[in-house]
Amino acid sequence: MVQHLRPVGPDFAESAPVRLVFTRDVAAAPDAVFRALAEDVAGWPEWFSAVAAARPTEGGREVSLRGGARFRESVLVAKEPELYAYRVDVTNTPGARAWVEEWRLAPAGTGTRVRVTFALDGTAAFRLACRLLAPGVGRAVRNAVTALDRRLA
Repeated sequence: MVQHLRPVGPDFAESAPVRLVFTRDVAAAPDAVFRALAEDVAGWPEWFSAVAAARPTEGGREVSLRGGARFRESVLVAKEPELYAYRVDVTNTPGARAWVEEWRLAPAGTGTRVRVTFALDGTAAFRLACRLLAPGVGRAVRNAVTALDRRLA
């Protein structure tokens, strides 16, 4: 069932009822990481194993995950090389009501500290599921960022 989510702004990343935050340092420079995130949308499945397909759209992207979750997203902020954030507008994920993902990139030595925030709201069951799935999501994000770093090397 397709759900249209509440249109929240980038500040939702700091105020959402559920915030999952994951960090990983990589050797790649912030500008290279930013370009991979913002400009090579179709390349996401090559380094993010949870992503089955991704394609850019006017003002956003469409993403399909392995397992069947689908998202239509709007880019909220694309501030090279430090911030890339997008909002999920439409999904088939049950119980979701609002969703922003934020990728913050900061210099870390000669590389980049990548901080990914999932800012979420939904039904009580959705919020609980997000919290229970956090360790697996964190592992997937850290593995993806490591794979991206290898790709950019």
